[in-house]
Amino acid sequence: MFMGEYHHNIDEKGRLIMPAKFRTNLSDKFVITRGLEKCLYVYTYSDWQKLVEKISTLPFTKKDARIFIRSFFSSAAEVEVDRQGRINITSNLINHASLIKECVIIGANDRIEIWSEDNWNQFLDTNADTLEDIAENLFTDVNF
Repeated sequence: MFMGEYHHNIDEKGRLIMPAKFRTNLSDKFVITRGLEKCLYVYTYSDWQKLVEKISTLPFTKKDARIFIRSFFSSAAEVEVDRQGRINITSNLINHASLIKECVIIGANDRIEIWSEDNWNQFLDTNADTLEDIAENLFTDVNF
């Protein structure tokens, strides 16, 4: 499980430090792709395979399925951490997430998300007032 929030800068060559706590749970190579809400998703190979199996069940005859599959897989890239603990992010992924300098790297259970600091702050501001309602709607039948 990935959790926590870390702040690092992306350099002019598209390199970003992956937090040490996350590197211990990632294998030598993993997958990064377009995420929803203008961020990037990072998956271990095993979680990526699980996701691929689920997505493979989508009917290719449905337009929404084709659009999602094209967007999600066309940007996917295999990455690895270099000796300095950095990953190299492709330019199309940098553009998708509007990564300029300050980045926020968060753990989101089965994946890591990479956000521009501006997009992350906007996401938090937009959803801050509705978080309680969202939790209530999602967990109506769950006892903790």
